[in-house]
Amino acid sequence: MRKINVGLIGFGNIGCGVVKILQQRRFLLAQKIGIEITIKKICDKDLTLKRDVIVGKNCLGRDANEIIDDPQIDIIVELIGGINPAKEFILAALKKGKHVVTANKALLAEHGNELFAVANERGKNIYFEASVGAGIPIIKSIKEGLVANKFSSIFGIVNGTSNYVLTQMSREGCSLDCAIKSAKAKGFAEKDPTLDIEGIDSAHKLVLLTYLAFGKIVSLKDIFIEGISQVSSSDISYAKDLGYEIKLLAIVKKEAAELEVRVHPTLLPSEHLLSSVDGVFNAIYVSSDLAGDLMFYGPGAGQLSAASAVVSDIVDLTQDIKAGLFRPTLNSIEDGSIKGLRQINEFENKYYIRIMAVDKPGVLAKISGILAKFGISIASVTQKERLKSQVVPVVMVTHEVKEKNLRGALKMIDKLKDIKEKSVAIRIEGV
Repeated sequence: MRKINVGLIGFGNIGCGVVKILQQRRFLLAQKIGIEITIKKICDKDLTLKRDVIVGKNCLGRDANEIIDDPQIDIIVELIGGINPAKEFILAALKKGKHVVTANKALLAEHGNELFAVANERGKNIYFEASVGAGIPIIKSIKEGLVANKFSSIFGIVNGTSNYVLTQMSREGCSLDCAIKSAKAKGFAEKDPTLDIEGIDSAHKLVLLTYLAFGKIVSLKDIFIEGISQVSSSDISYAKDLGYEIKLLAIVKKEAAELEVRVHPTLLPSEHLLSSVDGVFNAIYVSSDLAGDLMFYGPGAGQLSAASAVVSDIVDLTQDIKAGLFRPTLNSIEDGSIKGLRQINEFENKYYIRIMAVDKPGVLAKISGILAKFGISIASVTQKERLKSQVVPVVMVTHEVKEKNLRGALKMIDKLKDIKEKSVAIRIEGV
């Protein structure tokens, strides 16, 4: 039986999971694919940490170059994360004639062009299923299972930390800070959760989904990014009263000849499938012309979930090696009907608006007059309970309006002396 050797750079939580799966399922995998997969070498900067998997000391080291330079290693698995030195390790591995598996969405989102170009030049591949949705097979599904389809949109809950935080705020009525503390206590959030809470992690994943579905390379600066730090428990409660749930969505949507690529909190109808996705779970809702609307759902994090996706990539590569095949990592063809990216000011949405106004006659009339001046039509308006400060939340839902008109109206409204806080506006989708 042919043997494929794997070198692992990064022996953290997911790395341990990969080793565990390859040890425990070694014979099962060999029976299924006719190839024996062996972890030949592992490197990590800290080998003193206690790990939940046992490996021989002779295969452990701290120097990644020992793995990259080993002619007997066929596949390099990079699981250290971050940009540097991960980028240098992957480039070096490709130039040494090795295939690469990674879960590094930030690196691929920011430097994927360069890495994939080198991979193609060398006739090698970079596989990255675990970079979006952990064990959810969304990348393979778009590349292979839906290969004949054209896509109109992808809506994704692709960050477990932010989804857990919003779920806690919804279920417990707690503040954002309280929900983040709970996420940290349960190991669902990093010590500094900024990348998750502010939508950056979701945006990295959206770069990859946009290319796979539409063949369009976008950078982070092309994406409108707004996190959940301004969402309050009151907004979540008011949204529920209106029949909506608030989720942080990564969205790519084709509108006429343009793509909208954005990450932001979004009101979804309570009956929408994505509205029921709670806790650290992820879900990607794909709209296609042949297969219709599909939702991919599962844990968005976790050792074995992410490691399962990494092992799947390793298996795919071993089969390519066995067959002597080279399949370019990214074989998407750009949708020729897409002429560019729609700028945020031109986005059109329905909106939820919360305005904190002094409760006295004439204030609502002033607000309505400003909205009318900007051509904004109101679908519903509700005045909530008066607060002790005599300030009352005024909650509105608009009909479709351009972003620039809404922002212009709110800027003018917030200058009124009877408006006591900056107004909140959250986009509505799925209706």
